[in-house]
Amino acid sequence: MNRHPGTSGLIFNEPNLWEKSRRGRCAISLPKADVDRVELDQNLTEEAPELPQLSELDVVRHYTRLSQWNFGVDSGMYPLGSCTMKYNPKTNEVQAARQGFAAAHPLAGDEYSQGALKLMYNLEQYLGSITGFDAVTLQPAAGAHGELAGMLMIHAFHAKKGKQRSKIIIPDTAHGTNPASASLCGYESINIKSGKNGILEPEDVAAVMDEDTAGIMVTNPNTLGLFESNIKEIADIVHSKGGLVYGDGANMNAIMGIVKPGEIGIDVLHLNLHKTFSTPHGGGGPGSGPVAVGKILEPFLPVPRIVKELDSYRFVVNRPDTIGRIHTFYGHFSIMVRAYSYILSMGAKGLTDASKLAVLNANYIKESLKGTLNLPYDMPCMHECVFNDAIQKENHITTMDMAKRLLDYGFHPPTVYFPLVIEGSFMVEPTETESKEDIDQFIDAVKAIAKEAKQDPETLKNAPFLTKVTRLDEVAAARKPCLRG
Repeated sequence: MNRHPGTSGLIFNEPNLWEKSRRGRCAISLPKADVDRVELDQNLTEEAPELPQLSELDVVRHYTRLSQWNFGVDSGMYPLGSCTMKYNPKTNEVQAARQGFAAAHPLAGDEYSQGALKLMYNLEQYLGSITGFDAVTLQPAAGAHGELAGMLMIHAFHAKKGKQRSKIIIPDTAHGTNPASASLCGYESINIKSGKNGILEPEDVAAVMDEDTAGIMVTNPNTLGLFESNIKEIADIVHSKGGLVYGDGANMNAIMGIVKPGEIGIDVLHLNLHKTFSTPHGGGGPGSGPVAVGKILEPFLPVPRIVKELDSYRFVVNRPDTIGRIHTFYGHFSIMVRAYSYILSMGAKGLTDASKLAVLNANYIKESLKGTLNLPYDMPCMHECVFNDAIQKENHITTMDMAKRLLDYGFHPPTVYFPLVIEGSFMVEPTETESKEDIDQFIDAVKAIAKEAKQDPETLKNAPFLTKVTRLDEVAAARKPCLRG
């Protein structure tokens, strides 16, 4: 198949529901009431809201058409770097919707929640085994929340030692939320630059690591898609000064089953279940950002903790050094069910193969587009590869122009202008689920756009042409959004 998936096709216009409303239409037939009708006291009610009156077909077509305006991982390739739009197997949704899980009440008590407690306990054990850590908490609601929990534990650790520290080292290749998490714990961020190969150099860490520094926050693989191969030496430098190493595990999907962060010097690590363990991504939540720790930080984990006694499970809160509760109840349970289902269905080999294929696909794209796009760091990458628009700028074409044009070829654009350490960055992450044929289509599209950049740059500046709306004024859209559709 040499054709690209993009087409002019049928693009439905859809008015809002009030414009479609016609008095007397109703989309549902209510059953006959089995109780007498009683008028409410007018003093207890306000004027009834005006609601659109629609037929059943109106409602079905309205939401079907709106869904066709959207693009999702079930529609096509989602090459967003550092976001891992991983395919979410539908079996995970089936398990999460099972009545015993979906209808479980958090106030039912331990005795009536044994199934849920067992699932969460086992998930903690699995995540600990995968990452090489001694203990795990599932409470954090998302990755950034997990970061905060990890930094709170580092803060509590130093407080327990009797001398709080004031600084934290954060490389330029760390995720953008890292400085915010450190600041919320009262730490000053000490920024250091990555080396010439895009990874941290031990001597740069040693130059700023002192006894007033709480530790370092390292994203590994980093935001350039490169593995921090000096991480063990860096960890030794930080530990020698009494500091701790925080690992941002958002990119764990590249090393799962191959590298265990807990065995190479990391003291605390957060995971994004939506990036590595196939739970839904985006849409405002819910999310899940479990945190794994070594023995020295285990006493500081949030409460409640789940313990197993013989064949039963229960929550415990009697942990004197805990940082306390960081979420209502015990986190977003349905997301945990989905991750648990994914781990069990994949098995150890499947999880390892997923990482291997993610790395293979990214390196295939890197080698295939090298020369078409500029490659700032020409070395083996992990799960994602980062180009920029240096070649296209000769014709005054930018990364944004190429990203917009990709929409006409039927592809969701990759991440643009991130990471910030590369000007005009164009970051591609194919994930492990994309076939070679689909990846080749994406590569061909990028090459065709690069050719257009040379032959017809003015047209490219006005792309896209085939989408429901053409190029937006993004500043105006952000500041004065029109939400009517």
